[in-house]
Amino acid sequence: MARTLPDRPLRPATLLVRGGQMRSNHDETSEALYLTSGFVYESAGQAEDTFLGTTQHYQYSRFGNPTVTMLEDRLAALEGAEACRLTATGMAAVHAAMLSHLKAGDRVVASRALFGSCHWIVSTLLPRYGITSVFVDGGDLAQWKAALAQPTALVLLETPSNPMLDVLDLAAVCDLAHAAGALVVADNVFATPLLQKPMEFGADVVVYSCTKHMDGQGRVLGGAVLGRKKWVDEVLQPFIRNTGPSISPFNAWVILKGLETLHLRLPAMCRAAAAIADFLAERVEIDRVLYPFRVDHPQQALAKAQMAAGGSLVTFDVKGGKEAAFRFLDALQLIDVSNNLGDAKSLVTHPATTTHMRVGAEERARLGITDGTIRLSVGLEDVADLIADLSEALDAIAPAQPPVKRAKVVIEEPAAAEPEAPAIAPKPRKAARAKAAAQPADATLFELAVDLPEAPRRKD
Repeated sequence: MARTLPDRPLRPATLLVRGGQMRSNHDETSEALYLTSGFVYESAGQAEDTFLGTTQHYQYSRFGNPTVTMLEDRLAALEGAEACRLTATGMAAVHAAMLSHLKAGDRVVASRALFGSCHWIVSTLLPRYGITSVFVDGGDLAQWKAALAQPTALVLLETPSNPMLDVLDLAAVCDLAHAAGALVVADNVFATPLLQKPMEFGADVVVYSCTKHMDGQGRVLGGAVLGRKKWVDEVLQPFIRNTGPSISPFNAWVILKGLETLHLRLPAMCRAAAAIADFLAERVEIDRVLYPFRVDHPQQALAKAQMAAGGSLVTFDVKGGKEAAFRFLDALQLIDVSNNLGDAKSLVTHPATTTHMRVGAEERARLGITDGTIRLSVGLEDVADLIADLSEALDAIAPAQPPVKRAKVVIEEPAAAEPEAPAIAPKPRKAARAKAAAQPADATLFELAVDLPEAPRRKD
């Protein structure tokens, strides 16, 4: 007989393994994978009652599926949200969260620092449907205040932002947005629900690309939208049901399995990212390094007030623009060039020619994205190996140093005197040697295996 979970609050690591548990009558250990398009009914009456909503029964996997439900419940428990719905991709989640809520004549205010496809939805798609779009610089509260001085239907933001790792003041923006009547949709992909909980700071809806850290191993696509049950049931679910951006049960099952190790993977990735950021900051080939928990990050204090750690992404500018950036990327031997992130494998991308190519040069300049900007997603390789790969690639683009002619200097060493033999030979330092032998040759793996603190909560 399958048991229910304890009726008490469970910690994130437990929820990542046990949340949403729903065993069949076979009492399987692993979550069951229901690869079915539809479901049958005991009678015509049950089918009618199901469609009326008076009976709870699965109808069609586009509307809901037991495997999908398990992942939705797990993510809702982890996020602290009342409800969750899954989509086929992260962009489907953003699109569904926005379009399900908006109508012609509405007004949207968005942070300018958005992922390229999110930027396109706000700048290009929404105006086609008679929806007004306004962009603001996310870190400028004065711009938020001015933009939200009139009624607004929805606010879209992401923090930390992609790719420049801008950190937005969630509490302040949410307060301004709610005063304007807006629903706040927060993209929390870079932070994950382990590092940051936007709802704790006032966000109404949180969206994820489950493709990233949640799967974390580059296997499947998926997206999630989390919010209050009433909004999810009455606004979001009809949109998903009737437009069909549904996740496949198989992808949901793979992401369920990925979540089981997220609390083990993410701390190591964060610690490695912080170490790599410090390494890059010391290299003369680098113009700028951005990492939320570094002391030179413009919003470091805010990042530490909202996040449990600095995350697994590091952004930096290579001196020499696109030509130097491409030579650096091509010189990497371990780290792969890819537009994905949050993977167990370290991945690096050039935003100006990939993820943010289509926002245009003028908008990239506003966002601070230069032709030398590089986004690094730090994976689970040994950090010493990653730093060695980065170092060798930077050496390959280092400016050639002019040869220096040096006069040959010959130093004649005096003959060494024969040492006197001590009366009593000193005892070998066995204890010191034993202690040294006990140290691992490379302790980075052990140092990175640490727990994350709980994600911060709002302090008014």
